[in-house]
Amino acid sequence: MSVSAQPRLRAPDDEPGDETGTDLSRLKVVPSRHPWRWVGVVVVLVLVAMFVNGLVTNPGWDWPTFFKFFTAESILRAVVITLELTLYGTVIGFALGVVLAIMRLSRSTFLIGVSWTYIWAFRSIPLIVQLLFWFNISYLYQELHFGIPFGPTFFGVDTKDLISPMGAAVLGLALHQAAYAAEIVRSGIIAVDHGQLEAASALGIPKVHQFRRIILPQAMRSILPNAANEVISLFKGTSVVSVVAIGELFYQVQVIYGRNARVVALLMVATVWYIALTTVLSVIQHYVEKRYAKGATRDKAGWKWER
Repeated sequence: MSVSAQPRLRAPDDEPGDETGTDLSRLKVVPSRHPWRWVGVVVVLVLVAMFVNGLVTNPGWDWPTFFKFFTAESILRAVVITLELTLYGTVIGFALGVVLAIMRLSRSTFLIGVSWTYIWAFRSIPLIVQLLFWFNISYLYQELHFGIPFGPTFFGVDTKDLISPMGAAVLGLALHQAAYAAEIVRSGIIAVDHGQLEAASALGIPKVHQFRRIILPQAMRSILPNAANEVISLFKGTSVVSVVAIGELFYQVQVIYGRNARVVALLMVATVWYIALTTVLSVIQHYVEKRYAKGATRDKAGWKWER
């Protein structure tokens, strides 16, 4: 007597059905219904319609004043200054942040300690306090001397001439940004599988090529979303610079509505400019992420991450 574990094969002309013999092909397919989802959609649409209606019909928004100042020369100059602060703060901040991240990942206890202390200090102090400190640095040091430490000096420079209000703003933003950029870069580098570096070393690939060809492309996928968030935060954070009377966008808006008392309309001018420029930064982030996604996705265009 023999026992077989092979399942019984169905004849090709057998009728389709389940174990109970029910013909599944004759069952009616009913799509799932989500009534509360539609209720939520209707509620959201009604709220959006009410908001748009308020924007159009409420005279308090003062749209004539908005359109009068939206492209005013003073506002456009302020937008340029805002972009300059963002650019300088981002470039200097991330350059210093990369150095701090490398120091933090080094095997030197001294370098790790210096990097950790910098990050700890500048993340602990609010940005506005740092800006006010750099703006008032000339009260502490009227003149900066260059020479031998604790010895003779060769020449000195007036601090007010060396650090202008714009320079103090850039310095404060960049040093503050560097602390966050260092942690973003470090997190991206340590996210790369260490086994790949060991394999590269075993193959005799030089350290520089390991960093350029193996670490950097993979680390950028982790760095870019967080870095883009930081750039956008820095762009909006430039409004804090208004406390030191730099003519950026928010400061200029305050100056204008301080004269004509059209607060809401001028705040809308700043709001729309911030939204428009943030949208441009988001589009740039989209394409940069798409570029570095190539090789890690099944999409030939390099867009969607592989799940």
